[in-house]
Amino acid sequence: MNSKQIRWLFLIILSIIWGSSFILMKRALISLTPIQVGVLRIIFTTFALLIFGYKYLHLITRKQWYYIFLTAFLGTFFPVFLFAYAIQNIDSSIVSILNSLTPLNTLIVGALFFGFSFFRKQFIGIIIGLIGALILILKGAEVNPHQNYLFAFYIVIASIGYAFNVNILKKHLNNLNALAITTGNFVILLFPSIFILWTTDFYHFEKIESAKTALWYLVLLSVFGTALAKTLFNRLVQISSPIFSSSVTYVIPIIAIFWGILDGEKLYPSQLLAGTLIMLGIYLTNKGE
Repeated sequence: MNSKQIRWLFLIILSIIWGSSFILMKRALISLTPIQVGVLRIIFTTFALLIFGYKYLHLITRKQWYYIFLTAFLGTFFPVFLFAYAIQNIDSSIVSILNSLTPLNTLIVGALFFGFSFFRKQFIGIIIGLIGALILILKGAEVNPHQNYLFAFYIVIASIGYAFNVNILKKHLNNLNALAITTGNFVILLFPSIFILWTTDFYHFEKIESAKTALWYLVLLSVFGTALAKTLFNRLVQISSPIFSSSVTYVIPIIAIFWGILDGEKLYPSQLLAGTLIMLGIYLTNKGE
């Protein structure tokens, strides 16, 4: 299998895993708070990674630990909470579509902060994608008045964090073992997460059956949706470009919408149109690659 085929294989696997993550978060949030979902996801993922990845930590140099720290917080810590709060307040399928802004933000951040240049077609793609996102938010608030679409901006913020993360990975950690990067990220986040969990009333849920079910959803999310997927993604960034890697987010909605519809969520024509605009924008952005 050549390098190009491996890149596409990683992209498809990540799309399936991350596309299924939204429904797992939604189910976990039935019994747990967004803060608890975020920190437990980090804690479970850390222990899963340490089983296989602890022996790679010595590969990280002192200088690289600085970038590991940045990618840990920008690419994992803040996004897990932002996504949990967003999914608690708006449909998971909409969240997945908004997450598709990540390639656009990757291009913008790469140009502004990492010295990458725009192509005209890519700039047009950015504008179309942003228009689609705006329509999706405004129409979503109109057809779902009971949902607070201000939380849609949490996903926009998270996608900017992802954009910084992927550019940092490509520029400063490109030659470091992918499992070492992922394990290092979560080792940094473990103790802050344990402290945050200690400040919540999580232990009051120990004997509630629904909470136990929520924890199993989080275990699945942590092992596959975070530990495995983050390692594959870090490797994908190393063997492809930041734009191609972040393009996984425009395949994710296909899987997430499927799960959302099975779970009783509804999509309206205006939302599908807005999602199509976002996808078109990202397609044009990637055409310039």
